[in-house]
Amino acid sequence: MKQVNIGNTNWKTSAVALGIMRMEALSVEDATKSLNTAFDSGINYIDSADIYGMGNSEKVFGEALKKSDVSRDKLFIQSKGGIVFDPERSHGSFVFGKRYDFGKKHILEAVDGILERMQVDYLDAFLLHRPDPLMEPEEVAEAFDELQTAGKVRHFGVSNFNPQQFEFLQENLDQKLLINQLQFSIMHTGMVDSGIHANMTDERSIDHDGGILEYSRRKGITIQTWSPFQYGMFEGTFIGNDKFPELNKKLDELANKYGVSKNGIAAAWILRHPANMQVIIGTMNPEHIVDSAKGADVELTKQEWYDVYFAAGNTLP
Repeated sequence: MKQVNIGNTNWKTSAVALGIMRMEALSVEDATKSLNTAFDSGINYIDSADIYGMGNSEKVFGEALKKSDVSRDKLFIQSKGGIVFDPERSHGSFVFGKRYDFGKKHILEAVDGILERMQVDYLDAFLLHRPDPLMEPEEVAEAFDELQTAGKVRHFGVSNFNPQQFEFLQENLDQKLLINQLQFSIMHTGMVDSGIHANMTDERSIDHDGGILEYSRRKGITIQTWSPFQYGMFEGTFIGNDKFPELNKKLDELANKYGVSKNGIAAAWILRHPANMQVIIGTMNPEHIVDSAKGADVELTKQEWYDVYFAAGNTLP
């Protein structure tokens, strides 16, 4: 599988990562099969968060890892923390917060809980999960220092931060933030739309994220793309969806050309961008894991990338 460097480092990993948000719904046996399939397909990066399945996703993963054919040192395991979940709003795989908390105590307890549930000794990366407006960077810095000194976390990053939030935190840390996890897919293209429509007054010219794409490229930050096959905010997949006939027609055409699935083309579309992105897939279906992973080795032409962009309903000025 295609490899990507995480940040400006020599840390190389698979271009496709397995997100385990939905693993809480699986038996340990099925989770083990999904993990083995992912690894056999070239995926060696695992993404989680302490709130996924109210912690149960990480518990199932920990048991599956013990039963799998994969040893801990062959994987890069990442999790996120900072959201205090709200049990009244949460159900199954979908967990929502009642507040964010980047306090030192919460961060340290979050990581300890993750390690216990996953039954591992360290995380390769720990990310702050969505910006906390009450963040005191000095507390984050103290927590990160303690976690790194104790050998519990090797690298750090964030999720859903804009450039100013990223800079504000980074200037208070000794560690380099390597990752920003952001929503990006064929049906969620705001990061490129605003640049294409620069100096215009139409809706797509609005920059909602402070130039996060260009900022990340300049700073050597790895963008990890979540919900690569979804439209809206968990509204559903656009793959095979009758709501998007032109897009699926184009995905079919390219899938037939390259001998992969439509999921594979959707992943290849993200990876064709030169920003050194990493795709996080959330499927637990072994067949879909294999299909999606194959997309990492497809390199679309520039025109094909644009053709998919157009098929999703986008235009050029």
